[in-house]
Amino acid sequence: MRARYGLPLKIGAGVTALGAVGIAYAAGFEARSFRLRRVTVPVLPRGMRPLRVLQVSDIHMVCGQRKKRAWLQSLAGLRPDLVVNTGDNLSDPNGVPEVVDALGPLMEYPGVYVFGSNDYYGPKLRNPARYLFEKAQGRHGLNGNAPAVGVVHNPWEGLRDAFDAAGWLGLNNTRGRLKLDGGLELAFTGLDDPHIKRDRYEKVAGGPDKTADFSMAVVHAPYLRSLDAFTTEGYPLILAGHTHGGQLCIPFYGALVTNCDIDTDRVKGLSTHESDCLVSYLHVSAGCGTNRYTPVRFACPPEATLLTLVARD
Repeated sequence: MRARYGLPLKIGAGVTALGAVGIAYAAGFEARSFRLRRVTVPVLPRGMRPLRVLQVSDIHMVCGQRKKRAWLQSLAGLRPDLVVNTGDNLSDPNGVPEVVDALGPLMEYPGVYVFGSNDYYGPKLRNPARYLFEKAQGRHGLNGNAPAVGVVHNPWEGLRDAFDAAGWLGLNNTRGRLKLDGGLELAFTGLDDPHIKRDRYEKVAGGPDKTADFSMAVVHAPYLRSLDAFTTEGYPLILAGHTHGGQLCIPFYGALVTNCDIDTDRVKGLSTHESDCLVSYLHVSAGCGTNRYTPVRFACPPEATLLTLVARD
């Protein structure tokens, strides 16, 4: 008797075709479908005027990404009071000039920055399924994994020098202050990237600067140890990136992984973090780039965020 393979073969072909369409959409359209999100956060002291804070994150610039560069340049038209860059600017060791060109118009505004792992090291080709395995085993980055070996070293010093020359404030394990138009003084406390164990909270401990008009905390990867430390010391707002919003999400469900130890419910956007009965607002940017070896996004378009900080009720 002849075996009947017609229906299974058609189903298999259909699944393959659907997968190909999904990959084409994720790589060809959504990864380049840049969005601006707008969020209002009630964190300022009473009587203080609203502040417009533009957060850019996880650019992961690869040479030749003209559309991304033009979109980033266009964000200067928002005329923010402050720009916060939460790291992972590079995905190409030759990408520093293009990052500086893309962010050039924004560097006309006051800004602060921290670095992420991909500012220091180039990405490695890896199976995306490893993120699921590492999540199941409680391993993330160098936090539980063996140190990276044979990685490409990115020229982060050139990036730092360009940001510093523009007057942006580096916050890698550092505290600092900026004066905005109108005389407002903002204080910042930042950490180097916890994903590769470069964070040194003991160097910046002490809580918000009470002599400033407002204080906020900045870190690349939202690991719980960093969020706990900032919240326990009383910072009203923490800004972070790193997660890519999950990057590959399931519609109507959300992210499967965060690439750190934060839960998937807070993988992107505005939420809160609680520690020792204190609460901070937390904003995690989904970022506007991808690892150069997995240049796809699905149900998670690339973004920057304009946060309008307003007075508390």
